[in-house]
Amino acid sequence: MTTTLPLTTPVLPDAEAATYAEWFSCLAEPMRVKILHTVATAGRELTIGGLTEIMGISQPTVSHHVRKLADVGFLHLRKRGTATVVSVNPACCTGLPHAADAVMGMLAPRPCCPDNLPEDVTVRPLRRGDWAAVRRIYGEGMATGIATFETEVPSREDLHAKWLPGHRWVAEIDGRVVGWAAAAPVSSRECYAGVAETSIYVADGHRGRGVGKALIHKQVTEADADGLWTLQTSIFNENRASIALHRTAGYRTLGVRERIAQRDGVWHDTVFLERRSPVR
Repeated sequence: MTTTLPLTTPVLPDAEAATYAEWFSCLAEPMRVKILHTVATAGRELTIGGLTEIMGISQPTVSHHVRKLADVGFLHLRKRGTATVVSVNPACCTGLPHAADAVMGMLAPRPCCPDNLPEDVTVRPLRRGDWAAVRRIYGEGMATGIATFETEVPSREDLHAKWLPGHRWVAEIDGRVVGWAAAAPVSSRECYAGVAETSIYVADGHRGRGVGKALIHKQVTEADADGLWTLQTSIFNENRASIALHRTAGYRTLGVRERIAQRDGVWHDTVFLERRSPVR
């Protein structure tokens, strides 16, 4: 089967591809990976002799692999008397993860927000009379077992105190509230004033109809307009639909938090996602 890529698919520049290929080629030798790991985690400079003793292989072999690692910039070498001293290049500690992210498309331009929004879903600011529906939908999400670690629906007062006033939205179909979205500050410190944690819940019986898509579209576009520069969220690893929804809105996965907490006595992993505003 032949697949034709869309014209908008980003292509890694030749120079970057060549550089990353050289790095990965160097690390294709397992002993070099072990040597780089040993030097990087030593917390101090090592001589070739000391590294030889740690690795348990011959000095010529260590010298050969160290030279290869130094040639691509993973290691620094310097003379101390007659000894060669080896240290890790601090730049590779960020450069190597960056290379992996670049190759896997994690650094490619991401969408602003989903398109093809459902025509029958209306998203508007949350009003005083919506709280009962919001808490009911919260409970329906809780019942899935993969939406929250909470085991009791928070009170209206707690939610009101937690959520940012200008970032509370509900979705309606035929005048009935079928979902909500909200953002909460991650810190009271001024330097994090533009960082918020987001939540989206869709009512039972209305999932898969584009309600979440309409809510997240409103959520991220209004956040951009209001000067929020980072949105973040943690999603149960099992909640693949929610993870996919957030990726359509420009969120990227930063990592998996293994066994971060228990719900009903069961440990769960969460996927930590972040969206940086394209405005800033």
